[in-house]
Amino acid sequence: MGTDGIEISDGVLLMKSRCFDPIETANARVLILGTLPGVKSLEMREYYAHPQNCFWWIMGKLIGASPELTYKNRLNLLRKNRIALWDVCQAAERAGSSDANILMETIEPNDFKPFFANHPQVELICFNGQPAARLFRRKVAPSLTGLRPIPLQVLVSTSPASARITREEKLTCWRDALTPFIESKRI
Repeated sequence: MGTDGIEISDGVLLMKSRCFDPIETANARVLILGTLPGVKSLEMREYYAHPQNCFWWIMGKLIGASPELTYKNRLNLLRKNRIALWDVCQAAERAGSSDANILMETIEPNDFKPFFANHPQVELICFNGQPAARLFRRKVAPSLTGLRPIPLQVLVSTSPASARITREEKLTCWRDALTPFIESKRI
């Protein structure tokens, strides 16, 4: 987990990043997928650690997993609510944190077959933004032939790069998708 190092390519600093282990529970009903941890997340060793990323603010509104809680407590609330969290990419090179800077030829996707075999109750896969959905369809979906179909839903990115949409609008999108699956509803 983390980074393997920095390499310079065409004058740009590239960092080979590795994803974190999945946050999971055996009875997960929803899997939320991002692309790959950004620089701040890698530094803090936490999913969605950038202070302007509204993922934890949204989770606070939906299940009580607000940024004010310890990371461990937020993860416990995800598990309690049967929400798993992971990334499409196991590793890839990119400059900075922008998904647009991920070098396609360097992507090593996570192996989802064992994940779905161990989590047969997953009823919905949500993507934290279009880039995660595109990478999943391109790099992962072809390897999943023969597995039971699971509905896919692309949600508005919680990234601060997606600033044209307010966090309240993001909350509405996420609430609409996740409320039917949340165990301890807050809203």
